[in-house]
Amino acid sequence: MKVLIDCGHGIDTPGKRSPDASRNMTTSPYYFREYAWAREIGAQLCCYLMFRGIDAELVVQEEKDVPLRERTARVNRICNILGKENVILISIHVNAAKSDKQWHDARGWCAFTSPGKTKADDLATCMYEVAQTEFLDPNREYYQTFNFDGRQKPIRSDWRDGDPDQEAKFWMLTQTNCPAVLVEHFFQDNKEDVAYLKSDKGKGSCIHVLAQGIENYIERLAA
Repeated sequence: MKVLIDCGHGIDTPGKRSPDASRNMTTSPYYFREYAWAREIGAQLCCYLMFRGIDAELVVQEEKDVPLRERTARVNRICNILGKENVILISIHVNAAKSDKQWHDARGWCAFTSPGKTKADDLATCMYEVAQTEFLDPNREYYQTFNFDGRQKPIRSDWRDGDPDQEAKFWMLTQTNCPAVLVEHFFQDNKEDVAYLKSDKGKGSCIHVLAQGIENYIERLAA
């Protein structure tokens, strides 16, 4: 199995940063750029998977924003060589409630697949199972940042079709030939989420959910 890792957006993509980063408050503890975080997580995930004996590769090596058509073309070229049944794609992102450069209350981890039932749903389910342990355990760091006032939850799910992933017609999900999952790692316009994303434990937990979810998916395919 070949694992392709897409680190969404680039250094020149408008928005895609915390309100403090939008105001260029570089010394703020809430200064956060999605492109930099996604590339850090993607690189570490790639190294970890290769250490575990899983073939992994970054789709985007550049810091600039590579157009969606080029990113999907890169994925599909590999699918054509190896066979789409031998490739999976993980697209790494960080969510945002709005684009108004203000802080908001929205929080939580989630994963998206394309509409309909595909193998991507099974891959996303494997990640949700690991996320349940990582983000819903009362003894873990992320859960402990919640006071559960209002409607926010540590994990966002949509069970209407029988599985937890959310569905959307995102380009990276619908225009790639292999099973593809786009993961939204919390919210870059929520202070508690940004603090967690920037922490070593937060980064480690995000990588663990992706890596263990991928390993579990591959093991289930082989069973």
